[in-house]
Amino acid sequence: MVGEDLELLITVVVAADDERQARAACAGLLRRVGGQVVQAGDCSDEEPGCWSVTVSRASGERATQNVAGALARAVRTFVRSLGEEFPVPPVACEPPTAWTVLDEPDLLGGLVPGAERLLVEAWAGGDPQRRDAVPEPVAGVAAEPEAGTRMLLRVDVATDRSAGAEWQARAVASRVARSGKITRVAPHGHLLSVHVDLGSSVNSPTVALLDAVSSLGRSGWTSVEWAGESATTRWSAVPVPAAGIAAMELSATPASAFVWTVPD
Repeated sequence: MVGEDLELLITVVVAADDERQARAACAGLLRRVGGQVVQAGDCSDEEPGCWSVTVSRASGERATQNVAGALARAVRTFVRSLGEEFPVPPVACEPPTAWTVLDEPDLLGGLVPGAERLLVEAWAGGDPQRRDAVPEPVAGVAAEPEAGTRMLLRVDVATDRSAGAEWQARAVASRVARSGKITRVAPHGHLLSVHVDLGSSVNSPTVALLDAVSSLGRSGWTSVEWAGESATTRWSAVPVPAAGIAAMELSATPASAFVWTVPD
């Protein structure tokens, strides 16, 4: 990782009727900061009438032995490049990523008309959420049974913003798997729970859980509990923080026995 260029992802949440209008609103920002649009999506389920546009570009920073410092520096340098009127907000860092949120619509309107907020991420090793599309099953052709173990992760975050919770969950998931996908975000008491599908492991459920816990590098995980063929372990912060990751749950199920459940 040392010596690699750090990638910046700049996501703008903007009031728009459709993708074309959202991209047009971000045209001036693109000319100013460079890069290319890598994702555009309707986020009206979170904020009615809003679209998100994500731009990727090189940060100009390289990973060093102190990767956390390089990641945070890449985020701060980008924010400062937007102009002196933009104060640098606190930067959260959970290698391989660091991020911050600019949440002042009046100020952001000069960059992107109709902008609600701007999210800035720096990644070492590239953004793990950008993946090649998985082909859909061909109608009438039975799929081969999936081998190995299916891994799921739940991250409980003390925050009132879905975007902030997702970013922290993505940072955690990227330590375990490069193909983690957020499946839903739901309230869990005063926390937000982010559910992540980590994909498959070739190992047994017990070994897969132990490997995942080792990758996360935190102490205090519970003993593995079994419910049928599924194994689960949990971690909780003591005391519960006012902001940030409060708890995690890892579960592993033999892929042949894995069944998707759809939340109400």
